[in-house]
Amino acid sequence: MSGTRPNVLLIHCHDLGRYLGCYGVDVETPAIDRLAAEGTLFENHFVTAPQCTPSRGSLMTGRYPHVNGLMGLAHANWELGDDERILPHYLSDVGYETHLFGLQHITQDTDKLRYDHIHSEGNLYPGVSPAVHQANRARTVSSVVASFFEREAFEEPFFASIGFFECHRVEEETGRFGFDADHYETDDPDEVRPLTYLPDRRGIRRDLAEMRGMVRAIDDGVETVLSALEDADLADETLVIFTTEHGIAFPLAKGSCYDPGIEAVLALRGPGVPEGRRSEELVSNVDVLPTLLEYLDVDVPDRLDGRSFLPLLTDDEYEPRERVFAEMTWHDTYNPVRAIRTDRYKYVRNFWHLPKAYLTKDIFASEAGREVRETYAVPYRPYEELYDLRNAPQEDENVALEPRYREARADLSRQLYEWMDATDDPLLDGPVRPGDDDEIHSWPHEPS
Repeated sequence: MSGTRPNVLLIHCHDLGRYLGCYGVDVETPAIDRLAAEGTLFENHFVTAPQCTPSRGSLMTGRYPHVNGLMGLAHANWELGDDERILPHYLSDVGYETHLFGLQHITQDTDKLRYDHIHSEGNLYPGVSPAVHQANRARTVSSVVASFFEREAFEEPFFASIGFFECHRVEEETGRFGFDADHYETDDPDEVRPLTYLPDRRGIRRDLAEMRGMVRAIDDGVETVLSALEDADLADETLVIFTTEHGIAFPLAKGSCYDPGIEAVLALRGPGVPEGRRSEELVSNVDVLPTLLEYLDVDVPDRLDGRSFLPLLTDDEYEPRERVFAEMTWHDTYNPVRAIRTDRYKYVRNFWHLPKAYLTKDIFASEAGREVRETYAVPYRPYEELYDLRNAPQEDENVALEPRYREARADLSRQLYEWMDATDDPLLDGPVRPGDDDEIHSWPHEPS
């Protein structure tokens, strides 16, 4: 490799949250745990949206979903703005050879990605088709990556985005959405530790037991990639980033701006990254791009919404984040929500008459979803929610109307509005139309 900049591997997956051994979960993930131990693990990393495309868009652009245009899913006609630049663009500009392995899911127009090499087909799935699922399984994608490292010699630094399909739910013939138990080794539901924010019911345990097979497949994929790096003598000169786009596909998690929906793994290992460090600072996935650019000594554009947390890795002076923001606008249906989280509080503003908890299609039709539909999908939620995370870390006690929290509620509401106003959030002007609205209104009004 020429020059002084390291290679960069971005390994990412679906719907994982922080469901890993290194975050204290009772599941064995030795490869990811080792990656975290050999580098820095962020214990309070949150994402900008509890859904795939909007969150991935923030990771790749350093900008919020309502800023970069991705307020809904890419295969539902939401697209990046015409002037948006993503991570491979920035790295290509400074001499990196860029590669895409596995899925991406931020655009239907792959020309916008501008990767030098795309090593997989069908990386943007229209729904969840079995063929694309098969092509993007962690063990399949990682074997392609390993073969690539075996045969290639690199004269310039490279960037590789490596996307795994797991832990996305899959639709079965019965209409149920599960975790493809026929393909993955599952656990005994009776031996699975229940989720603290959901009731301990059989259907939820069964889904968790199935999901753990996918978690292990992700870990196997990470192990294959890391071993291939070492075999190719590239490990010492490669920055590895492992992350996911939002929380696990369970009620009150995926599709929700509560912590289980916006929490996500973030582990970094590579040249100059402290070993064995666990950072407790609040960080957002909108911060990852500016951090990476600063780490690589690349100019960080002023237009980015995120801020670099590189000082947390270099022990330079760092002004801690006091808050992170999250949002949701469109998924299977319209679900306009904006949220702000601090160390102590979570304030959620709901902009529509909605059920107590939004259940995405895959969760609604799952065993876990069926267990809680009457509880969460029928009653209506309030327009304002405030949670004191010190007293109610499960976000199960809304104190928005309690007199003793009046000041906190007003302050967080003001901060949220100021953020929306400063970033030109279209939700302030009223309901946001679907992503294909411009196309619909461009059709001729008269038959031709």
